[in-house]
Amino acid sequence: MDIARCNLECELNNTDHHTDLNGVDRLIVRRGQPFIITLHLNSGGYQPGVDDFRLLAETGPYSSEKMGTKAIFSPDDSIDDTRWSASVSCSEGDYVSLSICSSPDASIGRYSLSLEQGDTVSLGEFVLLFNPWCPRDAVYMDTEEERAEYVLTQDGIIYRGDHKYLQGTPWNFGQFEEGILDACLRILDENPKYLRNAQDDCSGRRNPVYVSRVLSAMINCNDDKGVLWGKWSGDYKDGISPMYWRGSVEILRNWDTSSCTPVRYGQCWVFAAVACSVSRALGIPCRVITNYLSAHDTNSNLVIERYIDENGKLVKQSRDMIWNYHCWVEGWMRRPDLLDGYDGWQASDPTPQEKSEGVYCCGPVPVKAIKEGQIVFKYDAPFVFTEVNADVVTYLQHKDGSVQKFLGTSQVGLCISTKSKGTDKREDITHLYKYPEGSKEEREAFERAGHQNKLLQQQLQPGLHIKIKVSPEMKKGCDFDVFAYVTNNTNAAKMCRLMFCSRATSYDGILGDDCGFKDLLNLKLAPGEEKQVPLKLNYCKYGSTLTKDNLIRLTAILFDYSTKEAILAMRTIVLENPEIKIKVLGEPKVNRKLAAEITVKNPLPEPLSSCCVFVEGANLTANEDQVTASIAPGADAKVKVYFTPSHSGLRKLLVDFHSDNLGHVKGYRNVIIGK
Repeated sequence: MDIARCNLECELNNTDHHTDLNGVDRLIVRRGQPFIITLHLNSGGYQPGVDDFRLLAETGPYSSEKMGTKAIFSPDDSIDDTRWSASVSCSEGDYVSLSICSSPDASIGRYSLSLEQGDTVSLGEFVLLFNPWCPRDAVYMDTEEERAEYVLTQDGIIYRGDHKYLQGTPWNFGQFEEGILDACLRILDENPKYLRNAQDDCSGRRNPVYVSRVLSAMINCNDDKGVLWGKWSGDYKDGISPMYWRGSVEILRNWDTSSCTPVRYGQCWVFAAVACSVSRALGIPCRVITNYLSAHDTNSNLVIERYIDENGKLVKQSRDMIWNYHCWVEGWMRRPDLLDGYDGWQASDPTPQEKSEGVYCCGPVPVKAIKEGQIVFKYDAPFVFTEVNADVVTYLQHKDGSVQKFLGTSQVGLCISTKSKGTDKREDITHLYKYPEGSKEEREAFERAGHQNKLLQQQLQPGLHIKIKVSPEMKKGCDFDVFAYVTNNTNAAKMCRLMFCSRATSYDGILGDDCGFKDLLNLKLAPGEEKQVPLKLNYCKYGSTLTKDNLIRLTAILFDYSTKEAILAMRTIVLENPEIKIKVLGEPKVNRKLAAEITVKNPLPEPLSSCCVFVEGANLTANEDQVTASIAPGADAKVKVYFTPSHSGLRKLLVDFHSDNLGHVKGYRNVIIGK
C-alpha cells in the first residue's frame, strides 16, 4: 500500500467531536469517540489480508506503551471504543477510509499519528481532549443541556458584590478563540511536574483529577511560570488592574506570546475565570463558583479570630480573614481514588492562598465531601470546608488594652452562587456545600469534621439585640442613610453606649479609611423598646475613600453598662454603579458588520475624565476601545462601536466603561446571531 497523502478530514471530524469552534484547519478530537481519516494511494489500491499495517499514536517527548503515552494497534473488523482501535470503513479505488478510536482514558494533549508497514509513514498530528459526550470518559455528563453550558458556552456571569446585593459580572471565557487551545496545552507543558519528568506528567494527563490539580497551580505564578500574578493592595502601574479584565482571551494570549511571563494582575474572580476557560478548552466541564462571606483559615483550626477597637477598626492583623466573597471553580469528573458516591462536582481553587503539598494550589475535592464533613478526602478538604463553615470569634479591644469577646455569631458560606444552565439567572448551590443551619445532618457533618464549637455558639441569645438596615437605593455619588436598630429584649431598663461606624473596604476584608462615625455615650432603652439610630453617609466623605470594589463596611457596637457585655453587628454594603445601556443596530448575521450604541450616565456631582469604552465578545469582536470626552455631572456619554460576528448562535457583547472617578462599570447585551 503506497500512500500518497493522508486527509485527516478535519472539518468532518471536528464538527462531529464538538471542536469545530476551534477552527477546522487541524484535527482536534475527543477521546473514546471514533474519527475518520482518508489515505490516498499512488497505485494498486488496498488489498485486505495483503496490506497489513499497524497504527501508532504517540504523545509527549518520551512516549511509552507502559506509561500509556504510546498506542500501537492494527485494524480490526470493527471499532472497539474501550481501547485504541481502528477499522477499514471504506476502500474504493485509490483511497482507503480508516475509522480510528482512542481509548476513553487516553492522555490528552498533542499526538502524532503514523502508519507502520515495513517503513513508518507519518499521517499527521492531532489534539486529543477529554470527552464529556463519552460515557466511558471520567468527565462524562449525561445531559446535552449541561454539556452545552459547562463545556461549549464561551461566555458567562461571575457573581461579586455582597450576599445581600449580588452583582453579576459578564465574562468572556473564549475557550474556542484563536490561539487559546495552544496556550492551554502550553500551560500543561510549562508545569514543573512536566519539566521534572515529562513521561510521568504526560501519563498523568489521562486523569482529569491530575490535570485539574496542575491547572490549580499553573493559573497562579507563585511557584512556576504560571499565567497570573496576584495582587490585592497598592496600585497597578506596572501592570493592569484586575478590574480591567473582561475575559480570559487577552490574558491567555498575553501569557503565551510573552514567553510565559505572568500577566499582572489578577484577583480571585480572574483566577477562577481563567481556570474555567482552560478547563473547558481541554474538555473538563467547569463552572465558576462564588462563596459569600468566605473564610480564609491559615492555621487549619477551623476558627477565624478577629480583634477590633471601639471604632470598628481591626487592631490585630491576622492572615485569617473573611472575604466579602471568594471565587473558585468546580470541575465535573469521577473520583475512582475515593469511596463510592463522591463523583460529580469537584472544587478547585487557583487563587494562591495556602500551600498544598508544597505548592500554591487547592483541590480538587468533592463538593459532597465538604457537605458531609469528610475533611480527610483528597485534596485540601479542610481548607475548603473552613471557607464555607468556619467559626468566627470577634473580640473587642478597649482603649485600656483589655479584651472581651462579643456575644453572638457571624456566619460564613452564604449564597454560594453560579450561573444557571441555559439562562443568565443565578443558581444558589449552597445546599450542595452545606446542610441547613441547625439541622441534624449539619450537626453530624460538624462532628465528623471535629468542629462543634459553632453549634454551641448558635445557642447564645443575648438580651440586647442590634442589627443594621440600609436604604433601598445606595448609588455611588449620592448621600444616603444607614440605620442601627437596637432592641432591649429584657424586663429591665438599659443604659448603653452605641458606636456606629463605617469604613471603606476591599472585597478581601481589608479595611480602609473612615466614611462616617457616630458615638452615643448614653443610649437609654426601656424594657422591650427598639430604637432606630441613623448614620448619614455623604459622597463628599466616602467618595475619596472607596476602593475599586465600591464596598463600605458598617460596624455597630453596643456596650451594656450594667452587664459589661458587648454586642456586635456588621454589614457590608455595595454602592451601585450606573447602568450601561446597549442597543444593537441592524439585524445580526454572520459576517455582517453591526453597530452597537452604548450609553452611560454620569451619576457623580463632578465631571468624569479619562473616559474609555472597551468592547469584547466571543465570536463577535476582538478587543475594541474608544476614548470619549469628559462627561459633565448628570450628562450622558454616547458611543457607537462596530463589530462583525464570525459564528451564529447566542453571544454576549461585553462592555466596560472606565473613567477616573467611577472606575470600571460593566454591562452586557445578549445577541442572537443568525446564519
